[in-house]
Amino acid sequence: MAAAPEPVVREAVLQAVVQAPPPPELPPFPTNEMPLTDIVLPGLAPEGDTLERICADIGDCTRCRLSQGRNKIVFGVGDPNTKLVFVGEGPGADEDAQGIPFVGRAGQLLTQMIEGTSAKEGIPLKRADVYICNVVKCRPPENRTPEADEMQICGQFLFRQLSAIKPKAICALGSTAAKALLGGKDGVTKLRGKWHKWNDIPLMVTYHPSYLLRPYNQEAKRESWEDLKKTLHFVYD
Repeated sequence: MAAAPEPVVREAVLQAVVQAPPPPELPPFPTNEMPLTDIVLPGLAPEGDTLERICADIGDCTRCRLSQGRNKIVFGVGDPNTKLVFVGEGPGADEDAQGIPFVGRAGQLLTQMIEGTSAKEGIPLKRADVYICNVVKCRPPENRTPEADEMQICGQFLFRQLSAIKPKAICALGSTAAKALLGGKDGVTKLRGKWHKWNDIPLMVTYHPSYLLRPYNQEAKRESWEDLKKTLHFVYD
């Protein structure tokens, strides 16, 4: 069969291109400039998920730029059957060195808050009885605030941790944890002291212990103890 004259072939190709349906629009990949409210965490966790399985799935994670400067992945620590989970922002230098969340000065204060408030309120509770983790599992450079894409990538593992534990309540420590779990742009001052919900689990927002270490934040320290007292009575009474 003789080949069609070149102009006819070219015309047929052009017509096919014109009539082809447009490619589907893909959702934008998060950039460093994307606000936290644009982050969508996964809606489902695997059936029968466990902390061991989540940790194995993280592996020697290199999914985002935070992996480039870390020493250790800081997964989480505490009782996997606890009724109360504390969520912070991310590891600092001490946490990065040891692979355990909240072991530096802020962590020591958090331990005092948990155990001291529990003792005063007649609740037999130690730090080991709760579970503590962070939004991101690797230390951000110079302890900067995690960026939107870093929080999205690590957020899927935080989602799975909370879904696997199924605590009676969550305590978000600081603005970054609050925004990651609740969305929106409100800071701690607006959110603290009242109950919110993450996937139907009651959530209390309070100040991050590192903020309370500053000498001029005495009022915030008092408010934080009130938030913790309210949380402990809700969970353990």
